[in-house]
Amino acid sequence: MSSATATTSVIATNNATIDENRMGPVAAADNVRSAPRTYGNWRQPVSAGIAGLGSLGTAIMMGGLLMTIFAMMAGGFLGAIITLLAVGFVLLMLMTKDKHGLSALQRLSTIIGWQRAKMAKHNIYRSGPLGRTAWGKFQLPGLAAASQLSEFQDSYGRPFALLFYPSTRHFTVVINAEPDGASLVDEEQIDVWVAHWGQWLASLGHEPGIVAASVTVESAPDTGIRLRREVNHNIQPGSPAIAQAMLAEVVQSYPEGSALVSARVALTFKGTDRNGKRRKEEDMGRELASRLPALTQSLNATGAGAARPVTAQELCEAVRIAYDPAAAVLIDEARGQGMAPELQWTDVGPAGAQAFWDKYRHDSAWSVTWQMSQAPRGEVFSSVLSQLVAPHADIDRKRVTLLYRPLDAATAARMVEADKRNASFRATTTNRPSARTMAEARAADRTAQEEARGAGLVNFGMIVTGTVMTAEQIPDMIAAIDNLGATARVLLRPAYGSQDSAFVAALPLGVVLQSHLSVPAGLREAL
Repeated sequence: MSSATATTSVIATNNATIDENRMGPVAAADNVRSAPRTYGNWRQPVSAGIAGLGSLGTAIMMGGLLMTIFAMMAGGFLGAIITLLAVGFVLLMLMTKDKHGLSALQRLSTIIGWQRAKMAKHNIYRSGPLGRTAWGKFQLPGLAAASQLSEFQDSYGRPFALLFYPSTRHFTVVINAEPDGASLVDEEQIDVWVAHWGQWLASLGHEPGIVAASVTVESAPDTGIRLRREVNHNIQPGSPAIAQAMLAEVVQSYPEGSALVSARVALTFKGTDRNGKRRKEEDMGRELASRLPALTQSLNATGAGAARPVTAQELCEAVRIAYDPAAAVLIDEARGQGMAPELQWTDVGPAGAQAFWDKYRHDSAWSVTWQMSQAPRGEVFSSVLSQLVAPHADIDRKRVTLLYRPLDAATAARMVEADKRNASFRATTTNRPSARTMAEARAADRTAQEEARGAGLVNFGMIVTGTVMTAEQIPDMIAAIDNLGATARVLLRPAYGSQDSAFVAALPLGVVLQSHLSVPAGLREAL
C-alpha cells in the first residue's frame, strides 16, 4: 500500500449563514468551529494493463496471441484452438479476483507452496536438547532463525539491543514507547500528535540507510505482580489498619480484567554503506549510538511518551513471552523478587511449534495472524484504530503491527508519477469508466501534487496477531478480530499457509518481509 501524508481540514458553522451585523463580529467568530480533521488518500499501487490484467497479464495476453498465430501456421486450426484455450485459462485465473484483490493464480500458488512445505515437514519445529536442531538450543524458528543479538550504548549512555540478519544484511534497533493515550485529551493536541507523527514518518525517507520501520502495539493481561511489588515496597508498617486493608483489597481485585498495553518501534537499517561495502556490527553499533538520541527525542512530540531504546534483556523477555505466554507470570515473579532472568538470544525460541493452514501452535498458546488487504476507503478520523489496538476480553494477547517502508524523495517522485500515469491509462481505456476508476485517478493526481509540495511517500501495511491459551477459544477470537477490523474500516485476511512467518513479522524484530520473498516484489505487483 502506498500512502502520501494527506490531511483534510474542514471549517464548519452551526448555521448555514451568519449575519455579522445582527450577531456581532465576536459572536460570529465564536460560532465558527473547526470540524475534526480527517485523513485518507491511501493508494494501492497497481500496474497499468488492459482489462485489469496488469503489466504481466497484458504481456501474457499479447504473447498468447502471437503463440496462437504461430500455432495456426504450424499445426493448423486445431493447434490454434488449443493454444488459445490454454492462454485464455491463464488469463481467466489472473482476472478472477476475490474481495481481497488476490487472483485465482495467486491463491493456487499459495496452496501449492503450502502443500510442498507440509510434505517436507517445514511447518513443524522442535528445538532444545531433545529437539531436531543440531545445536540443542531454543533458537527462534523461521525468518528470525539466523538473527544475532548484541548490545551497545548510545550517546546518552543508555544500552540498546542491536539485531543483525546475515541473510539480508539488515540491522534493527527497537525503541520502547509509553504513549499517554487519547483519553481526556483535547482534539487540538491529538491533531498536533498526528501531525508530528506524519512528519516523523516523512523524515525517515531522509534518514541514511533506513530500510523499514514498524510500530507494534501489544495488549496482554496484567499479572498484578508489579502492582503488588509496588504496594509492598511503599506501605508503611505504622499506617492505619483500614488503609492497609484497603490496599490489600486493591492488590487482590485490581488485576482482574485489567490489561497491560505496550508499544515498540523497530527501525531497520541496511548493513552496507553508499559504496556497497559491508559493515560490521561494531561499526553499525557506533553509528546508531550517535543517531538514537535524536530518533527517540523526535518521537516524544508524536505522543509516544518517554521513548528509550530497548535493552537486550528486555527484547529477550518480550520474544520469550510472545512464544510462551505462560512464562509471563514467571518472569514477573522473578523481577518482583529482584532476580531478573538472564535470558540469552538462543533461549527465547519455542520448544515446539507447528504451523497449520490457518493457525499457529507454539508452546503454551495458539495464535492466528491476519494481514491487511485493503486500507480504509475514504477519509477516517485519528481514532480509527483505537478499538483494534485496545484490549479485548476474548483475546488473551493481541499485537497490531504497522509496517512502514519509507521512500526517498527521488523514488517517491518516480513512483507517484508512474502511479498517476497508470491510473490515467485505466480511466481512459474505456468509454464509460467506473466511478471507482475515476476516483482512483483523482486520488493519484492528488498524491502527485502533494508529493511535489514536499510530502513524504511511505509504503505501509498491517499485521494483526491474536493469541489464546486453548484451542477452544480460537472461534471466539476470530469473531472478535473480524468485528474489530470492521470498526477500523480495514479489510483483514488470514495469512493462509504462512502463519509462522506472519507471526514473526508481527513481532518487534524489524523483519522486512519483502527481502525474504521467493517471488520478487515487482513480479507480485505486476500480477
